[in-house]
Amino acid sequence: MSGLDIAGDDLQPKSFEFGPAELERVNVIIAKYPAAKKQSAVMPLLDLAQRQHGGWIPRAAIEYIADMLEMPSIRVWEVATFYTMYFLAPKGKHKVQVCTTTPCWLRGSDDVVAACKSHLGIGFGQVTTDGLFSLHEVECLGACVNAPMIQIDDDFYEDLDAASTARILDAFKAGERPKPGPQNGRHGSEPAKADPSGDDAQC
Repeated sequence: MSGLDIAGDDLQPKSFEFGPAELERVNVIIAKYPAAKKQSAVMPLLDLAQRQHGGWIPRAAIEYIADMLEMPSIRVWEVATFYTMYFLAPKGKHKVQVCTTTPCWLRGSDDVVAACKSHLGIGFGQVTTDGLFSLHEVECLGACVNAPMIQIDDDFYEDLDAASTARILDAFKAGERPKPGPQNGRHGSEPAKADPSGDDAQC
């Protein structure tokens, strides 16, 4: 795992435990699964650990969750290192995740990427000097009909171009949280424009 972005020993806490509120949530999550299948709770528990620990998952949390779910720690590592939603080292306060998979690329994700890099002054995998943003390239985020798109923290921003991307980043810099969803005026995933043939399914 040496090629992965994992925090060094100097940043790793010696131990990790869920807090009282998180433990209540853990019990609710684990109760959703049959006792013999409680290992299925690994993904939401990793997410919970990440939220509790300031936006990243330390090694101690990996071991803690493995013990809690009675599974080998390597299997928790496999999940934590596979999905881009998990971070194993400190990142920016706001994590800007740009989809560059084929549908977004065909719809102009290169312009979105360029706007993010120029507006934030960082490249993929880097953090701004003030610690406010980190920039990440990710695979499909599941909103292909609204491509191109980015995810910032828990929100999706869709139907983007360079200008709308810059406006969103400026809002976050000002301490605001812009309204998520399409940024070009359309509602949800409705057709982007009327189809002259009368086929309303076109998008």
